[in-house]
Amino acid sequence: MKRPTIGLALGSGGARGFAHLGVLKALHDHNIPVDLIAGSSMGALVGSFYAAGQKIDDLYKLAATFKRKYYLDFTVPKMGFIQGKRIKEYIRLFTYHKKIEEFVIPMGVVATDLYAGTKRVFMTGNASDAVRASISIPGIFVPEKIDDRLYIDGGVIDRVPASVAKEMGADMVIAVDCAQFSGDADINSIYDVITQSIDIMQDELVTHLGVSADIMIQPDVSRFSTRAFTDIEEIIKEGEKAAKAQISNITGLLANWKES
Repeated sequence: MKRPTIGLALGSGGARGFAHLGVLKALHDHNIPVDLIAGSSMGALVGSFYAAGQKIDDLYKLAATFKRKYYLDFTVPKMGFIQGKRIKEYIRLFTYHKKIEEFVIPMGVVATDLYAGTKRVFMTGNASDAVRASISIPGIFVPEKIDDRLYIDGGVIDRVPASVAKEMGADMVIAVDCAQFSGDADINSIYDVITQSIDIMQDELVTHLGVSADIMIQPDVSRFSTRAFTDIEEIIKEGEKAAKAQISNITGLLANWKES
Protein backbone atom coordinates (compact mmCIF):
# COMPACT_ATOMS: atom_id res chain seq x y z
CA MET A 1 0.00 0.00 0.00
CA LYS A 2 1.24 3.46 -0.91
CA ARG A 3 2.31 5.45 2.12
CA PRO A 4 1.43 9.13 2.69
CA THR A 5 3.80 11.94 1.78
CA ILE A 6 5.23 13.09 5.11
CA GLY A 7 5.94 16.76 5.65
CA LEU A 8 7.89 18.24 8.53
CA ALA A 9 7.01 21.75 9.75
CA LEU A 10 9.87 23.20 11.81
CA GLY A 11 9.02 26.32 13.77
CA SER A 12 10.93 29.28 15.10
CA GLY A 13 12.52 29.44 18.56
CA GLY A 14 15.98 30.97 18.49
CA ALA A 15 18.50 28.81 20.35
CA ARG A 16 15.66 26.52 21.44
CA GLY A 17 15.29 25.61 17.77
CA PHE A 18 18.30 23.32 18.02
CA ALA A 19 15.73 20.85 19.39
CA HIS A 20 14.76 20.33 15.74
CA LEU A 21 18.00 18.38 15.34
CA GLY A 22 16.95 15.96 18.05
CA VAL A 23 13.59 15.48 16.35
CA LEU A 24 15.26 14.80 13.00
CA LYS A 25 17.57 12.23 14.61
CA ALA A 26 14.72 10.42 16.36
CA LEU A 27 12.70 10.24 13.13
CA HIS A 28 15.77 9.00 11.25
CA ASP A 29 16.60 6.39 13.90
CA HIS A 30 13.04 5.05 13.80
CA ASN A 31 12.91 4.97 9.99
CA ILE A 32 10.24 7.65 9.70
CA PRO A 33 10.75 9.17 6.25
CA VAL A 34 10.75 12.94 5.69
CA ASP A 35 9.58 13.79 2.17
CA LEU A 36 9.50 17.57 2.47
CA ILE A 37 10.27 20.29 5.00
CA ALA A 38 8.74 23.71 5.69
CA GLY A 39 10.70 25.94 8.05
CA SER A 40 10.36 29.31 9.76
CA SER A 41 13.33 31.14 11.26
CA MET A 42 15.47 28.66 13.22
CA GLY A 43 13.39 25.87 11.68
CA ALA A 44 14.42 27.16 8.25
CA LEU A 45 18.09 27.18 9.28
CA VAL A 46 18.16 23.64 10.69
CA GLY A 47 15.79 22.32 8.02
CA SER A 48 17.80 23.74 5.14
CA PHE A 49 21.03 22.16 6.36
CA TYR A 50 19.32 18.77 6.58
CA ALA A 51 17.42 19.18 3.30
CA ALA A 52 20.62 20.19 1.51
CA GLY A 53 22.12 16.81 2.38
CA GLN A 54 23.94 17.25 5.69
CA LYS A 55 24.05 14.07 7.77
CA ILE A 56 22.53 14.09 11.25
CA ASP A 57 25.78 13.11 12.96
CA ASP A 58 27.61 15.96 11.24
CA LEU A 59 24.88 18.42 12.23
CA TYR A 60 25.22 17.28 15.85
CA LYS A 61 28.95 18.04 15.71
CA LEU A 62 28.24 21.38 14.05
CA ALA A 63 25.71 22.34 16.74
CA ALA A 64 28.12 21.42 19.52
CA THR A 65 30.65 23.93 18.19
CA PHE A 66 28.19 26.71 17.31
CA LYS A 67 28.95 30.08 18.89
CA ARG A 68 27.14 33.40 18.74
CA LYS A 69 30.28 35.01 17.35
CA TYR A 70 29.56 33.22 14.08
CA TYR A 71 26.82 35.72 13.30
CA LEU A 72 27.69 38.82 15.35
CA ASP A 73 28.78 41.28 12.68
CA PHE A 74 27.52 44.52 14.16
CA THR A 75 26.59 47.51 12.04
CA VAL A 76 25.56 51.10 12.77
CA PRO A 77 21.88 50.70 13.70
CA LYS A 78 19.56 51.78 10.93
CA MET A 79 17.30 48.81 10.30
CA GLY A 80 19.03 46.36 12.66
CA PHE A 81 22.10 45.84 14.83
CA ILE A 82 23.49 42.78 13.02
CA GLN A 83 24.46 43.01 9.37
CA GLY A 84 23.96 39.29 8.80
CA LYS A 85 26.70 38.76 6.22
CA ARG A 86 28.60 36.40 8.51
CA ILE A 87 25.66 34.10 9.19
CA LYS A 88 24.80 34.18 5.49
CA GLU A 89 28.25 32.81 4.64
CA TYR A 90 27.73 30.15 7.31
CA ILE A 91 24.42 29.17 5.70
CA ARG A 92 25.95 29.15 2.22
CA LEU A 93 28.74 26.85 3.36
CA PHE A 94 26.53 24.30 5.09
CA THR A 95 23.94 24.19 2.31
CA TYR A 96 26.76 23.40 -0.13
CA HIS A 97 26.19 26.65 -2.09
CA LYS A 98 22.99 25.09 -3.43
CA LYS A 99 19.80 26.63 -4.70
CA ILE A 100 16.73 25.48 -2.79
CA GLU A 101 15.47 23.47 -5.76
CA GLU A 102 18.74 21.52 -5.71
CA PHE A 103 18.20 20.24 -2.16
CA VAL A 104 17.98 16.50 -1.55
CA ILE A 105 14.64 17.03 0.26
CA PRO A 106 12.13 19.61 -1.07
CA MET A 107 12.19 22.65 1.22
CA GLY A 108 9.95 25.64 1.77
CA VAL A 109 11.59 28.58 3.57
CA VAL A 110 9.10 30.96 5.17
CA ALA A 111 9.82 34.68 5.43
CA THR A 112 7.71 37.79 6.00
CA ASP A 113 7.47 40.50 3.33
CA LEU A 114 8.02 43.65 5.35
CA TYR A 115 6.39 45.91 2.75
CA ALA A 116 3.23 43.89 2.21
CA GLY A 117 2.94 42.20 5.61
CA THR A 118 2.43 38.88 3.86
CA LYS A 119 4.01 35.42 3.94
CA ARG A 120 6.51 34.42 1.28
CA VAL A 121 7.56 30.82 0.86
CA PHE A 122 10.83 30.36 -0.99
CA MET A 123 11.03 26.99 -2.76
CA THR A 124 13.52 28.01 -5.43
CA GLY A 125 16.45 30.38 -5.67
CA ASN A 126 19.49 31.13 -3.53
CA ALA A 127 19.21 29.15 -0.29
CA SER A 128 21.43 31.43 1.78
CA ASP A 129 19.38 34.49 0.78
CA ALA A 130 16.08 32.82 1.70
CA VAL A 131 17.25 31.39 5.02
CA ARG A 132 18.97 34.66 5.93
CA ALA A 133 15.60 36.36 5.30
CA SER A 134 13.73 33.79 7.41
CA ILE A 135 15.98 34.30 10.47
CA SER A 136 15.93 38.11 10.31
CA ILE A 137 14.59 38.92 13.77
CA PRO A 138 13.14 42.43 13.35
CA GLY A 139 15.17 45.12 15.07
CA ILE A 140 18.14 42.80 15.56
CA PHE A 141 19.05 41.64 12.06
CA VAL A 142 19.05 44.01 9.11
CA PRO A 143 16.19 42.82 6.85
CA GLU A 144 17.25 40.76 3.83
CA LYS A 145 16.64 42.31 0.43
CA ILE A 146 15.57 39.91 -2.32
CA ASP A 147 14.29 41.16 -5.69
CA ASP A 148 13.82 44.69 -4.30
CA ARG A 149 11.66 43.44 -1.42
CA LEU A 150 12.65 43.48 2.25
CA TYR A 151 12.10 40.31 4.26
CA ILE A 152 12.12 39.58 7.98
CA ASP A 153 11.73 36.57 10.26
CA GLY A 154 9.28 33.94 9.02
CA GLY A 155 8.15 33.32 12.59
CA VAL A 156 6.55 36.77 12.69
CA ILE A 157 3.81 35.58 10.36
CA ASP A 158 3.91 31.78 10.69
CA ARG A 159 5.65 30.36 13.76
CA VAL A 160 5.01 26.70 12.90
CA PRO A 161 4.38 26.43 9.13
CA ALA A 162 2.23 23.30 9.05
CA SER A 163 -0.08 24.84 6.44
CA VAL A 164 2.95 25.43 4.19
CA ALA A 165 3.90 21.75 4.43
CA LYS A 166 0.32 20.87 3.41
CA GLU A 167 0.47 23.29 0.47
CA MET A 168 3.76 21.68 -0.61
CA GLY A 169 1.99 18.34 -0.93
CA ALA A 170 2.20 16.65 2.45
CA ASP A 171 -0.55 14.15 3.22
CA MET A 172 0.60 13.94 6.82
CA VAL A 173 2.26 16.79 8.72
CA ILE A 174 4.55 16.42 11.72
CA ALA A 175 4.99 19.86 13.31
CA VAL A 176 7.67 20.88 15.80
CA ASP A 177 7.11 23.88 18.09
CA CYS A 178 10.12 25.00 20.13
CA ALA A 179 9.07 28.57 20.85
CA GLN A 180 6.88 28.25 23.91
CA PHE A 181 6.55 31.63 25.62
CA SER A 182 8.40 31.88 28.93
CA GLY A 183 6.86 34.45 31.26
CA ASP A 184 9.75 34.66 33.67
CA ALA A 185 12.60 35.34 31.25
CA ASP A 186 15.40 37.68 32.26
CA ILE A 187 15.07 41.03 30.48
CA ASN A 188 18.42 42.80 30.55
CA SER A 189 19.06 44.23 27.11
CA ILE A 190 17.42 45.59 23.97
CA TYR A 191 17.82 42.12 22.43
CA ASP A 192 15.84 40.63 25.32
CA VAL A 193 13.10 43.24 24.88
CA ILE A 194 12.77 42.58 21.15
CA THR A 195 12.86 38.78 21.29
CA GLN A 196 10.53 38.59 24.29
CA SER A 197 8.07 40.89 22.51
CA ILE A 198 8.12 38.65 19.44
CA ASP A 199 7.69 35.53 21.62
CA ILE A 200 4.58 37.09 23.19
CA MET A 201 3.14 38.01 19.80
CA GLN A 202 3.81 34.58 18.29
CA ASP A 203 2.35 32.81 21.31
CA GLU A 204 -0.87 34.78 20.97
CA LEU A 205 -0.99 34.06 17.25
CA VAL A 206 -0.60 30.29 17.71
CA THR A 207 -3.06 30.27 20.63
CA HIS A 208 -5.77 31.94 18.54
CA LEU A 209 -5.13 30.34 15.16
CA GLY A 210 -3.79 26.95 16.22
CA VAL A 211 -1.58 24.70 14.12
CA SER A 212 -3.16 22.24 11.68
CA ALA A 213 -0.80 19.28 12.04
CA ASP A 214 -1.42 15.54 12.34
CA ILE A 215 1.32 15.22 14.95
CA MET A 216 2.56 18.07 17.15
CA ILE A 217 5.94 17.69 18.85
CA GLN A 218 6.70 20.23 21.58
CA PRO A 219 10.14 19.71 23.15
CA ASP A 220 10.33 20.82 26.77
CA VAL A 221 12.74 23.70 26.17
CA SER A 222 10.99 26.53 28.02
CA ARG A 223 13.70 26.55 30.70
CA PHE A 224 16.31 27.47 28.10
CA SER A 225 16.89 30.95 26.73
CA THR A 226 15.98 31.66 23.12
CA ARG A 227 18.98 34.00 23.00
CA ALA A 228 21.83 32.10 24.72
CA PHE A 229 23.62 29.41 22.73
CA THR A 230 25.05 27.74 25.83
CA ASP A 231 22.89 24.64 26.38
CA ILE A 232 22.71 23.33 22.84
CA GLU A 233 23.37 19.67 23.62
CA GLU A 234 20.67 19.62 26.32
CA ILE A 235 18.23 21.37 23.97
CA ILE A 236 18.88 18.75 21.27
CA LYS A 237 18.26 15.95 23.79
CA GLU A 238 14.87 17.45 24.61
CA GLY A 239 14.03 17.33 20.90
CA GLU A 240 14.99 13.65 20.76
CA LYS A 241 12.97 12.89 23.87
CA ALA A 242 9.83 14.66 22.64
CA ALA A 243 10.01 13.01 19.21
CA LYS A 244 10.56 9.52 20.65
CA ALA A 245 7.45 9.99 22.77
CA GLN A 246 5.44 10.49 19.55
CA ILE A 247 6.92 7.64 17.48
CA SER A 248 4.11 5.20 18.35
CA ASN A 249 1.51 7.82 17.35
CA ILE A 250 3.32 8.45 14.06
CA THR A 251 3.66 4.75 13.21
CA GLY A 252 0.01 4.27 14.18
CA LEU A 253 -1.09 6.98 11.76
CA LEU A 254 1.09 5.49 9.04
CA ALA A 255 -0.33 2.01 9.61
CA ASN A 256 -3.92 3.25 9.50
CA TRP A 257 -3.50 5.77 6.69
CA LYS A 258 -5.77 5.27 3.72
CA GLU A 259 -5.35 7.22 0.54
CA SER A 260 -8.36 9.44 0.05
